[in-house]
Amino acid sequence: MFPEYRALISKLKQEDAHFSKLFDEHNALDHEIIRLEQDPVTSGLEEIETLKLKKLKLKEELYDMLKRADDV
Repeated sequence: MFPEYRALISKLKQEDAHFSKLFDEHNALDHEIIRLEQDPVTSGLEEIETLKLKKLKLKEELYDMLKRADDV
């Protein structure tokens, strides 16, 4: 995610607790979505779509934070 900001992501994960928390939440959602998509017994399309929307919202928030930090 955002390879052009790799160094800035590392820096913010160490220095900004809120950014780090959001980043971890995004990764957890990613893993949960993959798990649900790979398990046809437990996967509910509605649940997966809800998780994908949450993940997208977090990604947008993280991107906004990266752009603000990069502009400083």
